[in-house]
Amino acid sequence: MAISDILASIDCDIAQLQQARALLSGGAAPTAKKAAGRPKKVVAAPRKSAAVAPAAKKAAKKKRILSPEGRQRIAEAAKKRWAAKKAAATK
Repeated sequence: MAISDILASIDCDIAQLQQARALLSGGAAPTAKKAAGRPKKVVAAPRKSAAVAPAAKKAAKKKRILSPEGRQRIAEAAKKRWAAKKAAATK
């Protein structure tokens, strides 16, 4: 017998003994420990409906553009907000 065969036989015997011990002690058979860290990412299989009807895709949303006036109003509001915060901090 090769060493790997002996080790496999010992592992099988250990597993059987652990199951017998669990049955005798009244507990469930020991389960494998969870690996530490973040779980692996599960890649989902592609859906059949998506593969069948590629023409049914939604049209891409139109990109929203901010006008220069709107951008100016946002900048002024931010400056006003920071000025108020700075004034409150100096008091």
